[in-house]
Amino acid sequence: MLKKISKKNLIVLGVTIIVISILLAISLYQKQKTFETATQNNYNMSFYEVVNHMQDVQNYLAKSLISKSSENGAETLTNVWREANLTQSYLSMLPLESQELENTQKFLNQVGDYSYSLSRKNMKKEELSDDDLNNLKQMHTYSVELSNTLNQLSEDLNSGRISWRDLTSKKEVPFAQQVSNISKESFSNLQESFREYSGLIYDGAFSEHLANGQKKAVTGDEISEDEAEARVREFLGNDKIKEIQRLGISENSNIQGYNFYVKDIDNHNINFAITKTGGHVISMNSDRSVEVETITQEEANEIGKEFLNQRGIPNMQETYYLKQEGIVTINYAYNQDGVIMYPDLIKVKVALDNGEILGMETTGYLNSHQQRDVSNIKIAKDKAKEKLNKTLEIQSEGLAVIPTEWQTEILCYEFKGKVDDTEFLVYINAENGNEEDILIITNTPNGTLTM
Repeated sequence: MLKKISKKNLIVLGVTIIVISILLAISLYQKQKTFETATQNNYNMSFYEVVNHMQDVQNYLAKSLISKSSENGAETLTNVWREANLTQSYLSMLPLESQELENTQKFLNQVGDYSYSLSRKNMKKEELSDDDLNNLKQMHTYSVELSNTLNQLSEDLNSGRISWRDLTSKKEVPFAQQVSNISKESFSNLQESFREYSGLIYDGAFSEHLANGQKKAVTGDEISEDEAEARVREFLGNDKIKEIQRLGISENSNIQGYNFYVKDIDNHNINFAITKTGGHVISMNSDRSVEVETITQEEANEIGKEFLNQRGIPNMQETYYLKQEGIVTINYAYNQDGVIMYPDLIKVKVALDNGEILGMETTGYLNSHQQRDVSNIKIAKDKAKEKLNKTLEIQSEGLAVIPTEWQTEILCYEFKGKVDDTEFLVYINAENGNEEDILIITNTPNGTLTM
């Protein structure tokens, strides 16, 4: 009898275990499905926000192209900056890794940075230049393509042709090949567009980090508006000025200064800004057009360098340039005993018909310029070279100070090199040997850009 009871108990126990196992499996499956559903919903919500904010970026960029009011323009461009940042934030929440989306993040970052810089110009009552408007137009064109592609992917997701599980389970499969034929074509076009898009780092290497420094070179006593106007007349030559108007002081700009509108004797319009402290030139920009080019790039480099030298800014070295409509914008960085100081950046616009200086912008220099201690080199150059990719064919090497996004500076070895047909700048920390940054050099008929 005991044996029969034990056998029955064993059977009951076995059945109970099986039932419990089944119930646990069902419970775990339901929890997993609930978790997957919640995850999918989160992804859907994030992607919806990406599409929504990208549409706002496109719309605000379109508005910025037709806005004539500086106040409205500043508000519109600030909205572009905000929406681009929001798009990036939600895009980073998605489980996607691809070259197309990496380029999208980079594009949005540059759209945000550029729009913010232009909004500051508008806040200072400065008109946007033709170059500014052309860049905005280009950004709008790419934003339309990006919005169309994201909308197509949204349709794929909503219709069930593709799921987030599909997009995350095939890491080895290129992203564009996982979506529908329509979306595949859209992403292929997008990738090709981004390949053609050379970037909007319009001031050369590292300039996007220079907007909010400590104003180390803004020295001297405060000057009055009368004194500031006198400095404008001295800078341009009083005999060349037909009229000058005072536009007031820019209280909320990065560097506080007096703003002026000047009309020269040839009826060209010139915007001018002078720091309230010390009377330093912040910016100068003429709207004169250039019809013919008779000056070479090398000659323009020397003209700009001599112009700066005559105005008490010596030891500036040309780095990158961009030529548009007969005017070349050259980026000069301070050279301290052979070390290039990229934070100390000045832009100079040179007319290629007669070498006239048509523009100047000194924000980076005014924020950052100082004499630096560059003796803290703990890594030999040969040791730094060992950190480089073996396929990099080194073309030049030297020392440079580069800014960081945290408003600090790093002394680095700068190696310019080539892999196949692509040129790179690689920065190796001279103190600890870390690879700090890599930039791609893009040589175009109109200039040398970095990405």
